Amino acid sequence: MAILELRQIAKNFGGLRAIDRLDLEVHRGEILGVIGPNGSGKTTLFNIITGVFAPTSGQVVFDGIDITGWRPHQIAQLGLIRSFQLTALYPEFSVIQNALVAKHMEAKVGFWGALLNTPGRRKRDLEMRDKAEHILELAELRPFQEQLAATLSYGWQRSVVLAIALAANPKLLLLDEPVTALAPGRVQAIMDLLARIRERGTTVAIVEHNLRAIMGCCDRIVVMNFGRKIAEGKPEEIRDNPEVIEAYLGRQT
Repeated sequence: MAILELRQIAKNFGGLRAIDRLDLEVHRGEILGVIGPNGSGKTTLFNIITGVFAPTSGQVVFDGIDITGWRPHQIAQLGLIRSFQLTALYPEFSVIQNALVAKHMEAKVGFWGALLNTPGRRKRDLEMRDKAEHILELAELRPFQEQLAATLSYGWQRSVVLAIALAANPKLLLLDEPVTALAPGRVQAIMDLLARIRERGTTVAIVEHNLRAIMGCCDRIVVMNFGRKIAEGKPEEIRDNPEVIEAYLGRQT
């Protein structure tokens, strides 16, 4: 069953058609990879899904709701969360504070509760910290939870960004290049984390240039080229697809 459906999505920038009548489904509970040569339309696709761009035509349906043309914050409130490479990181906050920022966005205690530090507010703060610590445990970040995010290595900062996204309690998590430029050990750690994220009930869709990582972690892969879907299937089917191989020949991956 699909949690996200794109129906005949097209996006034009002046005379350039970046996305060309694309149909795509993200199945509930899967890890979906979206790959393609540079300029194939992958980032534009994520921008349309998350409301950064409105499609020129077509329909975006998330969890049974038509969200075509919605604003990014409205879409995020439904549980469709996008994690950028490091743009969501607060470097001068501790790791636990980074996770708590996202949890506080869900807080239901109002202005007077925050101002007067009511029992309801204190109880909510404790609950949010417990949940944030659970997320850090999932991401293997508990040993660093009081450390400033700026002092962590680039690879561990990527894990913090994922923890921030998880703290927002997503139904569907969209990831932009989560392992690009990471050392092999950190790549594997992130891939293992994505498997744990899926096990806890979150659907994941990834745009990534590291084909080895994509092939190793995704249940299904969609391949784009020149704004069109040229292939779709299991990793082993994509690996041996002649059209996919041709699309990548001589292109930066």
